[in-house]
Amino acid sequence: MATLISADHLVKHYQMGEETVHALDGVSFNIPVGEYCAIVGPSGSGKSTLMNIIGGLDTPTAGKIVIDGNDIGEMDDEDLALFRNRTIGFVFQSFNLLARLTAEQNVELPMIYAGVPVKDRRERAAELLHRVGLGERLGHKPTQLSGGQQQRVAIARALAGQPALLLADEPTGALDTNTGKEIMNLFAELNREGTTVVIVTHDHEVAEATRRTIEMRDGHIVGDHRNGSRAA
Repeated sequence: MATLISADHLVKHYQMGEETVHALDGVSFNIPVGEYCAIVGPSGSGKSTLMNIIGGLDTPTAGKIVIDGNDIGEMDDEDLALFRNRTIGFVFQSFNLLARLTAEQNVELPMIYAGVPVKDRRERAAELLHRVGLGERLGHKPTQLSGGQQQRVAIARALAGQPALLLADEPTGALDTNTGKEIMNLFAELNREGTTVVIVTHDHEVAEATRRTIEMRDGHIVGDHRNGSRAA
């Protein structure tokens, strides 16, 4: 199976006054195309730093990260921005929707940046909102939607550019338990349809809903297993 994400001895150090924080300390792993994976760990484990590096939002101090055949450490800011928009769909705990825009307009945003014609992007936004169960909410603004509905809009927006990777940061963290399960069911369905999904979470129940869990602690990978088998 083709590899979508390849991390090779990733190191990330931060200087905090006189102290050096070792956020990542030699992290290596591969994620194949079509994987449904969770990166889990407590606060300070390095999982958020790793997510930012996978998403091209931060750069490693040392090591290499290759996504969809592209060494993103070799890209300049402009190329990296284009790559992110084309290859990675982001879903955040806080939804990050623009309050003044409707659900449909929020989903259109990545396609505006990509230069998709008005008619095409409106059709795709409507199609995606129907896909996530919000076909009757196209004209609603975020304040008119529940938390779960807002997260579904965010997922539709993340899918707008047909990304190779859906990268979600604590996607159920702001939701109640039942709504969180609905969102995880949606991720599972998208994965069955071929989307590679990587979820960063501190919640082991969320991680267990995926097929694979990478466990982090103190900047290291301390476990990597298939869920259900618990094989190390």
